[in-house]
Amino acid sequence: TSSAEVKENRNIGNLEDHPIASTERARGGTPSSKRKRPLEEGNNGHFCKLQLIWKKVSWSVTPKNALVQLHELKPGLQYKMVSQTGPVHAPVFAVAVEVNGLTFEGTGPTKKKAKMHAAELALKSFVQFPNACQAHFAMGNCINPSTDFTSDQADFPDTLFKEFEPSTHSKDFSVYNPVNNELLSTAYRHGRLLCHTLDLMGHSKQSKHKTASRAESEKNPVVLLNELRSGLRYVCLSETVEKQHIKSFVMAVRVDGRTFEGSGRSKKLAKGQAAQAALQALFNIRLPSHIPSRSKCHHLPQDFADSIYQMVAQKFQELTDNFTSMHARHKTLAGIVMTKGLDIRQAQVIVLSSGTKCINGEYINDQGLAVNDCHAEIVARRAFVHFLYSQLELHLSKRREDWERSIFMRLKEGGYRLRENILFHLYVSISPCGDARLNSPYEITADLNSSKHIVRKYRGHLRTKIESGEGTIPVRCRNAAQTWDGVLLGEQLITMSCTDKIARWNILGLQGALLSSFIEPMYLHSIIVGSLYHTGHLSRVMSHRIEDIGQLPASYRRNQLLLSGVSHADARQPGKSPSFSVNWIVGTTELEVINATTGKRVCGNPSRLCKHMFFTRWAKLHGKLSTRVPSHGDMPSVYSEAKLVAQTYQSVKQQLFKAFQRAGLGTWVKKPPEQDQFLLTV
Repeated sequence: TSSAEVKENRNIGNLEDHPIASTERARGGTPSSKRKRPLEEGNNGHFCKLQLIWKKVSWSVTPKNALVQLHELKPGLQYKMVSQTGPVHAPVFAVAVEVNGLTFEGTGPTKKKAKMHAAELALKSFVQFPNACQAHFAMGNCINPSTDFTSDQADFPDTLFKEFEPSTHSKDFSVYNPVNNELLSTAYRHGRLLCHTLDLMGHSKQSKHKTASRAESEKNPVVLLNELRSGLRYVCLSETVEKQHIKSFVMAVRVDGRTFEGSGRSKKLAKGQAAQAALQALFNIRLPSHIPSRSKCHHLPQDFADSIYQMVAQKFQELTDNFTSMHARHKTLAGIVMTKGLDIRQAQVIVLSSGTKCINGEYINDQGLAVNDCHAEIVARRAFVHFLYSQLELHLSKRREDWERSIFMRLKEGGYRLRENILFHLYVSISPCGDARLNSPYEITADLNSSKHIVRKYRGHLRTKIESGEGTIPVRCRNAAQTWDGVLLGEQLITMSCTDKIARWNILGLQGALLSSFIEPMYLHSIIVGSLYHTGHLSRVMSHRIEDIGQLPASYRRNQLLLSGVSHADARQPGKSPSFSVNWIVGTTELEVINATTGKRVCGNPSRLCKHMFFTRWAKLHGKLSTRVPSHGDMPSVYSEAKLVAQTYQSVKQQLFKAFQRAGLGTWVKKPPEQDQFLLTV
């Protein structure tokens, strides 16, 4: 405010207890001041009346700092000292607080100021308001929940100000007449009244959960969602310009720990899509007049997802002697749980893994004795393939009790299929590396829009892992294959990101090329992610970026995963990632430890998950099944030729790669072909 405005407010204060004559208001002056107050003439003197109303009410509200406001909204929060940097004479303290599953970190020259800064950041996350008082009211204490404070409109609707009209029968405002909406809206447009109105006026308390009545069904989904859950913040994830300069927006909102998103030609439409998705998922409310969301995100029941996470964590705790083993250290933990339907009572952890690194190019092996990718999700999938081989071997056992325990059933036309109602769920402690993690903003403690430049340019793009390191980069090379001699001469070995590999599994299945000659494709039913996840974006990069893949052969499909986070994930471990990867498979007693740099066990022997081991088991199964499945023909002696036996699998793989290219997402980069040209040695 300018000094002139301050003086005018002081003049108003002097007149607080004295009625103002109409002639004085018309002249725009007071006995002690001859200057005109701004806006007074244009509003016929009513703005002065509004200032008097503001002065009348202000005595009852004591200004509160951010710490007090946040404590009232979320009592019992714990502030933690994160770090102290800088010289002794000018230290910089960092203090963090966790609110609604998000961590907010503030800095300052003293611990108190750092704590205050963290509280301010937390308050700003609730809604798009500039100060703590507004956040306090928007959380349901005093403000009307029907108002959409994130509207794209330049002005707030007049309905906002109706809630702040003083009643003519109120004793607090007995000497004043009610002010009309048009006047208040005009005052807001001059930038004078919004803060006062939001901070001090309003009287209605937030009601509890509602169900959609006939009248509510006609409301905008954003308005209805704010009635059920006030104080929501909508985040713009992306803003893209399509053909003919048509803009497209993706907006997201977090409700009850779950994230919902929507897209549209404007932010308002995109927010409506996100709100509708939340209403349908959380309250089973579907507004008939609302267009269904283009971003179809299927969610797993939260209690079921939490149970899957707890089972994986408990099993890992058991295998690492209550986390005391040196191999308990990890950056990423993954596991696959098998269930019958969604009955958690019959759930069983079948594989576990950890790891975040890939093989160094100099250790690439031409006999299939090294594991190239030791990221937890990829090792979990290879462990799952090991499990499938064991289940097929059980089915071929001569003992009845063995093949009855197998998860497979034989088809009349030949081959094997998974028994009915058996489902597989992948848990990953952090969002898979690549586009899924890069564009999941909900654990970033700074501005949620800070990664916008990355989102716009490379959203959905295929990405590759960094050799012997962490992180991913967009695919740049146009050549789909690497060369053996180039890698040996020092070129970086390129490995596709976990996000892209999981997207591949959603088309081809988890079983791989070798087992596809025996069994039908097997898909994950759900993915549960511990942290750094955004289910809407995860769904898009796993399934929706290849929607135009075309018609797929029988038994193949574009798998629609159920997605979920966890209510209370473990804190991520600080420090460098370990250079080893561990894996465990049901039926074994101990963890196998792989040196991620060499792709072999720490003792130097090949892993049970390497290509050579799988080829050996496949050859034994081929010998037993060739009499039952005549189409298999003679057994190939070279690994690369054995993979080509499943011709349908190979054609679908090429169909997938072309779909990525048509979508402009890059070229899938393959390993040097020499590494698959090894002979079977028993």
